[in-house]
Amino acid sequence: MSRAKTKIIMLLSITALVTAACGNGKESASTGPVTISFYSYNLAIASQKEGTQQLITEFEAAHPNIKIDAIPVTSTEINTKVQADIAAGSRPDVAQLVFDGLDYAVQNYNAKALEDIVPADELKKNFEGFSPNGLKLGQLKGKTYGLPFTFSTPVLFYNAKLFKDAGLDPENPPKTWEEVKTYALQIAAKTKASGVHVGGAAGADWIVQALIGSNGGKVLSDDRKTIQFGEPAAIGAIKMWQDLVQSGASDKMNDTEVIQAFSESKVGMLLYTSALQSALLSASKAGGWDLKAVQMPSFGSKPTTPVNSGSALFVLSDDKAKQQAAWEFLKFVTSERGYTIITSKIGYLPLRPAIVDDPKYLKDWVAANPLVKPNLDQLTRLQPWVSYPGSKWSQIETILLEGVQKSIQSSGDTTSIMQDAQKRAQSLMP
Repeated sequence: MSRAKTKIIMLLSITALVTAACGNGKESASTGPVTISFYSYNLAIASQKEGTQQLITEFEAAHPNIKIDAIPVTSTEINTKVQADIAAGSRPDVAQLVFDGLDYAVQNYNAKALEDIVPADELKKNFEGFSPNGLKLGQLKGKTYGLPFTFSTPVLFYNAKLFKDAGLDPENPPKTWEEVKTYALQIAAKTKASGVHVGGAAGADWIVQALIGSNGGKVLSDDRKTIQFGEPAAIGAIKMWQDLVQSGASDKMNDTEVIQAFSESKVGMLLYTSALQSALLSASKAGGWDLKAVQMPSFGSKPTTPVNSGSALFVLSDDKAKQQAAWEFLKFVTSERGYTIITSKIGYLPLRPAIVDDPKYLKDWVAANPLVKPNLDQLTRLQPWVSYPGSKWSQIETILLEGVQKSIQSSGDTTSIMQDAQKRAQSLMP
């Protein structure tokens, strides 16, 4: 064989080796430097940006071969951007999506089940110590598509000073909605403040789902085929809400307005996301009043069913190397260290409960921030944020919220309003 032919064969062999090592994109499993894109709505929130960036910075320091291309996207726009970018051929590698879009993300974004990209023993080991109820939130049909990330439940914040001014004992807060109404009317009568505001009538339906579930109702049947928010138990929950407003116990402010009003000591009680704790604490200190919090009130003796807000992290990449890098990122940000940052710096619940008693992590912080305890206690009764099936899932959620708004903002017949909403929503089911 000639020397020229030998050189050609060697060159072709080297080229083949290089091509095999580099891969052609989707099947790449390179251990070299990898950059993964991360769409995050926490990065788009001023009060949460610093803590989220700390997660990324510490992860990159511990994994020098993995870089995070962090892209801030507001929560109201993130699904639209993910969908548009996938259609344009620029699929994100990891996306932070809210739980009500779980079904849609699985069916339309080709979200990867962790069971399909992570060895079973490794996945099992990583799930040890994770809140079982929390873990269920990102699961569909027996597989984990979203790993719970930033997370909160509805709690009842209240202003201890306004309680005292109204002749109420701040150490004996209301436990039922009937008591909430009584307390609220007294606050409204004896102070210049509004009594109570129940948040969540707009934007997303997780608080509405929590209220309906706590009265024994459902928004969707267990077989995921039938809308049920026009059934008697669901209607009863909305009637309670309507009565708070019609009786004068509650105000007609929207959630944005009421957060400002509560911060200024103009509202006695506020049922809303526990993620507000840090901002409300700052406001109370500046305003010279005491902020307190308790678990969400019940309908008589019925057990409450807190529903979470917040998000999960979804692996969307088709590239094998990026999937593995994404898994390393998910492991870190939901580790004991990750949740220490998430809870203390961003304001969400730690879904590894043991760290609240561990001095290496959150024990001292929890001792200094006792308002997180009602939120932690509710983890044991947590119910998943139900995601509606099909491409019309968002419209179904909107119909429910519009029915709630129409009910609580008027003295109309809640039964007919919610039954009509159920009928319209059912027509959008797949």
